Amino acid sequence: MDLQLGLFPDDPAAAPRSAVGPAPAPPKLRDTAERLPPTLRMGTSSWSFPGWDGIVYDRPASQAVLARHGLEAYALHPLLRTVGVDRTFYRPLSAEDFALYADVVPPDFRFLVKAHRGVTSPTDPESPSVRTANPDFLDPLRAVEDTVAPAWEGLGPKLGPILFQLPPVPVRAVGGTDAFAERLHRFLDALPDGPRYAVELRTPALLTPAYAEALEAAGAAHCYSVHPATIPIEEQLRRISPFYQPALVVRWMLHAGLRYEAAKDRYAPFDRLVDEDPAARERIAVAVLDATLAERDAFVIASNKAEGSAPLSIVRLAERIATWRPETGDDPKTDDLATDDAP
Repeated sequence: MDLQLGLFPDDPAAAPRSAVGPAPAPPKLRDTAERLPPTLRMGTSSWSFPGWDGIVYDRPASQAVLARHGLEAYALHPLLRTVGVDRTFYRPLSAEDFALYADVVPPDFRFLVKAHRGVTSPTDPESPSVRTANPDFLDPLRAVEDTVAPAWEGLGPKLGPILFQLPPVPVRAVGGTDAFAERLHRFLDALPDGPRYAVELRTPALLTPAYAEALEAAGAAHCYSVHPATIPIEEQLRRISPFYQPALVVRWMLHAGLRYEAAKDRYAPFDRLVDEDPAARERIAVAVLDATLAERDAFVIASNKAEGSAPLSIVRLAERIATWRPETGDDPKTDDLATDDAP
């Protein structure tokens, strides 16, 4: 089931948008939001989760209703100023489809759009064989046609970073580290000016100085991913300096020691934090503060698979950033802002 199909009015029986609204925001939550840097946008990797009733939404609703009508309510949450559009990784969207998303969110809302996997995998993602070479790997023309042009046209100023997520691959599959960095630079340099671009690697060996130089030369950002398939975020921050990034892009995706399906089973229905990860939260908070103090935009996307509930992970992270005390470095003890009106 495509949980980001929302807003496309092809089902006459679909519920009206009034079928779901935003959950009431307690004063403490609004106060936290007001104390965050204005250049910080945080959000989740989708919006269609019934378990977010009372956290993001004001009433129970099915996945289908939320997919079609939840985005407008989601975008009214004080802390949720961006969202990941992941469905474009599997199937391109048209400019008209993107425009429907843009029409229901506030002017300062931004979408982080994942590029189609047809340009990010060295092997053909549509082939039954894992050894079939992909002729479109890092092809800028294919990237523009499938993702860049429709997202830029449909979302306009509401487009945030376009993310190129590369899967875990043997280094030899991309010609070695230096050859990969050179090819990545040629790819990024050939993309049109205007949109922001970010790259997420799931192969730690490719996070080299040559890779960092390729990003810097092309004006693209490294996406710091919290995911067991890559190295810890603190090591990414050491290898790829955030001070040379045009914007900070972070995706907090999957708890250490878990696979995607195991995390999904463990955390569903995503209405509470099950496995909190204060170390990752701290690293992200420090990176955000560094970026915003340097007057750079920061985008943070959280998944339900990171701690159990993406919006509650964002609340905890917001608390940490809003109450930062650099002179002690201690993790401040704050009230649970979400539990005033949430289960």
